[in-house]
Amino acid sequence: LYLFVPRDDALSDEYEAYPGIAQIFPLNSVGIVTARDKLAIGWTAGEMARTADEFAGLPEEEARRRWDLGRDVRDWRVSWAQEDVRAHPDADRHVAPILYRPFDTRFTYYTGRSRGFLSYPRPNVMRHLLAGSNLGLCVGRAGQVVGSNEWDVAFVSAPPSDLNMFRRGGNCLFPLYVYPSGGGREANLDPGFMDDLRGKLGPDFTPEDAFHYIYAVLHSPRYRRRYADFLKSDFPRIPLTGNPGLFADLARLGRRLAALHLMETDGGDPPAFPVTGSNRIARARHAENRVWINDDQYFEGVARTTWEFAVGGYRPAEKWLKDRKGRTLALDDVVHYRRVCAALAETPPLMHRIDQAIDARGGWPIA
Repeated sequence: LYLFVPRDDALSDEYEAYPGIAQIFPLNSVGIVTARDKLAIGWTAGEMARTADEFAGLPEEEARRRWDLGRDVRDWRVSWAQEDVRAHPDADRHVAPILYRPFDTRFTYYTGRSRGFLSYPRPNVMRHLLAGSNLGLCVGRAGQVVGSNEWDVAFVSAPPSDLNMFRRGGNCLFPLYVYPSGGGREANLDPGFMDDLRGKLGPDFTPEDAFHYIYAVLHSPRYRRRYADFLKSDFPRIPLTGNPGLFADLARLGRRLAALHLMETDGGDPPAFPVTGSNRIARARHAENRVWINDDQYFEGVARTTWEFAVGGYRPAEKWLKDRKGRTLALDDVVHYRRVCAALAETPPLMHRIDQAIDARGGWPIA
């Protein structure tokens, strides 16, 4: 590295001794590149299926105007995209969810063909997120919130994820499992890493335990501060503990955190949506523990810390509404947003508990 700013290298030997994320999860890739989000990303599965069908049936230049697709570029052309959809006409098979932004799952038309409907669908990795039950660790190579020293480019996904899921882009996805063509499921964890963990802890842990332990470490505020200079320039490295009690504590906390972020479980008290009206989002704003979506309607009971909590440079409570400006919230949307706020509200206390668990077992560096 040829650094243009000073860096505190006092912890360099300590940090460099830890295995890196790309070493732990051998199969990995940057996220999906659509090249044309206006066309390739839909709000619902039904909308995406109708879009693909209409797009494939139009003359090339009419389709270009219909979705304001601009000029063809090296890796994406209207004709290639239309040919791809026509060659894969089964929408029930090819419409797939995609984690577009934190807490914001949308839909795309996924055939796996590069330079087709999607410019880079990353099939070598993303197919494993579509083949069966799986978890994906989403991590940015480097980055931090503007105006803060805290690294925050870590999230979890069940479906494939978009390259630009984080504000600065560069989202990389590390699947926990791979699905070989011959059938079955295997952990995408480096054998040397697993042997090292077994040597420290014994055999009584699962691949999910290892994943959730890692997820907890990445959400430790003290980890983010302690290794801030190193996290600016590369993928994170993960300290491994030889303390079975600490491993179990962090795996449990990481499991809860991941379940909240995947929307598989509910957080604490979700905010109320007490006023009936148009449900149309005019301008989202926060004032006095309320998130207003227009002049008359609001979500009641959203703390300022929840509104401002950031993931990958985005503030999900704000971003989710901002992206839907001008749209009308359906009942499912209202329920989803309430659950997002509840998950965001519980995340900082869980992060604090991760630090408490580490402190109770000897503190940093983890041993």
